[in-house]
Amino acid sequence: MSIGHTLLGLLESGPRHGYDLKRAFDEKFGHDRALPYGQVYATMSRLLKNGLVEVDGIEQGSGPDRKRYAITAAGVTDVEQWLAQPEKPEPYLQSTLYTKVVLALLTGRDATELLDVQRSEHLRLMRDLTRRKSTGDLADQLICDHALFHLEADLRWLELTAARLDQLATAVRG
Repeated sequence: MSIGHTLLGLLESGPRHGYDLKRAFDEKFGHDRALPYGQVYATMSRLLKNGLVEVDGIEQGSGPDRKRYAITAAGVTDVEQWLAQPEKPEPYLQSTLYTKVVLALLTGRDATELLDVQRSEHLRLMRDLTRRKSTGDLADQLICDHALFHLEADLRWLELTAARLDQLATAVRG
């Protein structure tokens, strides 16, 4: 996810302080991982430097000055271009899990056990996501569905790899 583009998109509805941007980000996109304040302000500083946002006002208080940011025309154009650009599909051609299976085979360890443990972990996470999905709003349901579909594909790969483990062992030991 592009934090900068997401913050720019949030600014299209009107000027906001960094705190308000963080809160809106966390509410809409931070279900699993809140955005750190430091990242918000570092990103806003970069966007300001690049001319994609401007300071719309400064409020003085007992603490540091509070800047209110607004998106510029260049920022709107940048968001439009980002939204129109398709994301590159990530095919996981050299995943960590594949590496672990091959290394287990190369070192004489039990790759079947590794696959079984991983399958259990995937199923546990799928149960958690299914529970979360049943109580979440539409955005949370869609996020959970996305994760569940990826986990289902991983499970299919785990089953296929387990079925071909003897062939893989022969191939990697050459």
